[in-house]
Amino acid sequence: MSSIDWKPNKSSPVPLHKQITELMKEKIANGEWTIGYKLPPQRTLAKAFEVNRSTVVTAYDELTAEGLIEGKTGSGTRVVNNTWNLLATAPPPDWSSYVNSGIHEPNLPTIQEINQAEFIPDIIRLGTGELSPELMPCSSMKQVFEKLSTGEISYGYEEPKGLLALREQISSYLKTIGIQASPSSILIVSGALQALQLISVGLLHKGSTVLTEKPSYLNSLHVFQSAGMQLVGIPLDKEGIKANHIPQYKKQHKAALLYTIPSFHNPTGTLMTAERRDQLLNICQQEQLPIIEDDVYRELWFDEKPPKPLKAFDKNGLDLYIGSLSKSLSPGLRIGWIVGPEPVIEHLADIKMQTDYGSSSLSQWAAAEWFSSGLYDQHLKEIRKQLKIRRDFTLNTLNQYFSSIATWEKPSGGFYVWVRLLPSISIRKLFEHALAEGILLNPGNVYDNQADQYLRISYSFASLSSLEDGLRRLSIIVRRLVE
Repeated sequence: MSSIDWKPNKSSPVPLHKQITELMKEKIANGEWTIGYKLPPQRTLAKAFEVNRSTVVTAYDELTAEGLIEGKTGSGTRVVNNTWNLLATAPPPDWSSYVNSGIHEPNLPTIQEINQAEFIPDIIRLGTGELSPELMPCSSMKQVFEKLSTGEISYGYEEPKGLLALREQISSYLKTIGIQASPSSILIVSGALQALQLISVGLLHKGSTVLTEKPSYLNSLHVFQSAGMQLVGIPLDKEGIKANHIPQYKKQHKAALLYTIPSFHNPTGTLMTAERRDQLLNICQQEQLPIIEDDVYRELWFDEKPPKPLKAFDKNGLDLYIGSLSKSLSPGLRIGWIVGPEPVIEHLADIKMQTDYGSSSLSQWAAAEWFSSGLYDQHLKEIRKQLKIRRDFTLNTLNQYFSSIATWEKPSGGFYVWVRLLPSISIRKLFEHALAEGILLNPGNVYDNQADQYLRISYSFASLSSLEDGLRRLSIIVRRLVE
């Protein structure tokens, strides 16, 4: 469903269903909703508009009676006509066929539902993988931008690899975690997701296979699949990806590279041990299998630092290292980085220039200030403390309400608890029933289609009161579905 930034005026003398009908007519007449467009489900629209479902049903009925939309069992309700088309000498283009023919695959349906439902007022988001507004360093961010406003900064495009001052700061930061990387081997990107997109189109050919953990965050995206590649998962255990399986999987699937999240894995929260990291790097070197190391969660440790990155021990340029400020500081800055061999970085920088001509200059200057001022280090100390409080609260709440119906491991950092439900229930029904009661879940099967008894529970976003209320009510829903 496309987002609708509109609410009916409840104080207007015009009936609510009439207001909704007129909005939809306008979208159809203006060509925003073209013939073949699938309308949002009535229940979803009712929540978005904060009205009773019967109000939306009445609006749909009026549009159906006017011949503008048509509902069919199993395929939803679609636009079938529009007023200007009745007078046109030639029919308008069938944009649905263009959408279906596009190279980039759409999100998984559940991911689309999640992306839309996140903006339903007062919904409890139990799976959202970002910092809560309560944890955002708003005063420090204001301080940073106030300082920038009085300084000499550029508001134009930066050089292809990104702002040199920021790359110098990142180079210094990387040394603190064991990575020796000059600014020329660093590319600034608009978050880790863009890093993956650049790698998918810039370094791999169609038909390539990417190995990853099973389950993996990568399965919830279509970055590599849309570029004509396939993902193959290797099982995890408590120490991380089972590295000894890599040679077999590489040979069997003719894999081109390995993608891994070694620190506080998404979605399982697993921290790869130092021994497993060493084994993984050695095997990949022997197999000449390049690595994408996604390390965006590494600074979110609680009691002790995670082992050094794989990149810290990579002397052969095997590892493409991805970092970001989105999880640790602010997703809105849209600042991440790739570290790798200079020829690779230069190639990816060239592709990036062709797509967006560089990440936001203002965000890059702000990120450089966060590093150089010491504010980032101060912020990390506070965010670790707050996330640890949230993790402990969530684990205690799970123990209170889920001890007899689920199992989980205690994460030592990051955002997530990977919860395995013990009763055999439909994860889709659980998702729908929870959503109907104002609780948004991230079901495990979006990260692995066989993980249909798992939930990714995040302690990073919802308030503590919402976490407690949401998990308590969710446990009731689970028990109800078992009956």
